[in-house]
Amino acid sequence: MEKMNQAFERVKMLVRMEVEDEEQGVATVESSSFSFMDDFNRDCTLSTKQSMLVFFNPIKFGITFTFGNLLSLGSTAFLIGPKRQVSMMLDPVRIYATALYLASIIIALFCALYVHNKLLTLLAIILEFGALIWYSLSYIPFARAMVSKTMLACFDTEF
Repeated sequence: MEKMNQAFERVKMLVRMEVEDEEQGVATVESSSFSFMDDFNRDCTLSTKQSMLVFFNPIKFGITFTFGNLLSLGSTAFLIGPKRQVSMMLDPVRIYATALYLASIIIALFCALYVHNKLLTLLAIILEFGALIWYSLSYIPFARAMVSKTMLACFDTEF
């Protein structure tokens, strides 16, 4: 249990949350009048400083976001098996979405780790986020067609 608490404090320090004193943490656990959801909302809400990390330090956010995406791909491969994951990713229905998603991951890592340009990294994060959405929609029947038609209807205007 002690190791878990230390790991949790390290994670808090990584995302720049204030680390509570041990006595204060124990006191809040014993005399907590908040419900679980109140604690969850309080702990998971980003401060203004943390939410602006994307714009002021997109390189750090880009690295963590990209590694998070790689972990999510790995977790689905763990759940359904790597062979089935690869066969689903290479399915003709979603081969282009997979290629775009994997390419955007590589571009984001390249811009963040090698180029160190904040603007390019921010653009790569936006590209990666869009590719993630498009890749995720490929698993929902007719979702990409619906989104495409909706976007065409919203933005197809005459000037």
